[in-house]
Amino acid sequence: MKILIKNAKIVNENQIFESDLLIENDLISKIGKNISEENVDQIIDASGKYLLPGIIDDQVHFREPGLTWKGDIESESRAAIAGGITSFMEQPNTVPNAVTQELLEDKYKIAAEKSFANYSFMMGGTNDNLEEVLKTNPRNVAGIKLFLGSSTGNMLVDNPDTLEKIFSSTKMLIAVHCEDEATIRKNTEIFKEKYGEDIPVTAHHLIRSEEACYISSSKAVELAKKTGARLHIFHLSTAKETALFRNDIPLKEKKITAEVCVHHLTFTNEDYETKGNFIKWNPAVKTQIDKDGLWEALLDDRIDVIATDHAPHTLEEKSQKYLKAPSGGPLVQHALNVMLENFKNDKIFLEKIVEKMCHNPAILFQIEKRGFIKEGYKADLVLVDLNQSYTVSEENILYKCGWSPFEGTAFHSKITHTFVNGFLAFENGKVSEEKHGERLLFER
Repeated sequence: MKILIKNAKIVNENQIFESDLLIENDLISKIGKNISEENVDQIIDASGKYLLPGIIDDQVHFREPGLTWKGDIESESRAAIAGGITSFMEQPNTVPNAVTQELLEDKYKIAAEKSFANYSFMMGGTNDNLEEVLKTNPRNVAGIKLFLGSSTGNMLVDNPDTLEKIFSSTKMLIAVHCEDEATIRKNTEIFKEKYGEDIPVTAHHLIRSEEACYISSSKAVELAKKTGARLHIFHLSTAKETALFRNDIPLKEKKITAEVCVHHLTFTNEDYETKGNFIKWNPAVKTQIDKDGLWEALLDDRIDVIATDHAPHTLEEKSQKYLKAPSGGPLVQHALNVMLENFKNDKIFLEKIVEKMCHNPAILFQIEKRGFIKEGYKADLVLVDLNQSYTVSEENILYKCGWSPFEGTAFHSKITHTFVNGFLAFENGKVSEEKHGERLLFER
């Protein structure tokens, strides 16, 4: 199959240039002006549109197996494709937790049949599964995931000796959720004394506080420096934590890296008043000062990656009182739109969005032949129209849970086409029912 994309404004490696691009089967075969239309199966005129590499989301929770009433690999990868995300890395706190090689491979088998997007699943670390962790294949598994603060599921790793052993024993990337459990418990009790079981959601960022995040992330950084581990800290939420990271060396040379999620760049604690549990995430959305600090660190390259931490729950679950309502929300369908809106509002350049959402995840995880628009690379591509508006509504939300924290939001850009391994998977509002997702491979 040959597809020719004509007259696109290609955004790649800090440049924007007008060009044609030829896809042959699953690869980008040619980039250049006036590529011949001879023997081409399909021509797409991209005049006035921008062509980006497919987004690589390094942190999602697609809820399969075991929690599929909230979402599943098929439903959430479909939503991801509609949002321009062509590859995802899913977390191990499904049911059962992916903490043995057998359980991890079970997830890959499901995705091979059901995923619209390219996929990888992280191996989960616990207080007592070091032997299993060390069996993980660096060639076809994204990394090891550790919860240093309990979030969803029962995967809290709180034994210091175990932690040090994991950090010392594996050369694989270790991705961590950093919140200090003792601080959170103490803060919860303080608010329970004041409010009983009726704690308002406006207290969320005070319970899962700056202190809770910083204690945990600073310890993780310290341990990584001590052991030489390859550490990646997920979803930074405070300005204070950004001081733990550096921007004076290239990403390829960094042993300690950081991610920020779309919601921490978008919302503040002021939004709890109107959005309530629908913006209840762990770590919590915090203050305007934190949001500003995260933006500053993102733009000066202390923060390396933008991701979603997509974590759907049902409306019913989210509508419970604060203490019972689970943390997390669906984001993959709208994350790129949110960032394009920030471009429109002069917060970030298009080239920087592509760097943080496409290039850097590929570099950081050493993903083979993805994340860039280059000849010989996999044809994972997203075409966007920066002059088409649409409003998020119940009718166009594709998440299985059926809601979005952006419902009612008008976006002033639209994703028009998404290609996965050269296949046109999404076009003008419709996801093809054909599945062309592949297991991600890593150059390690």
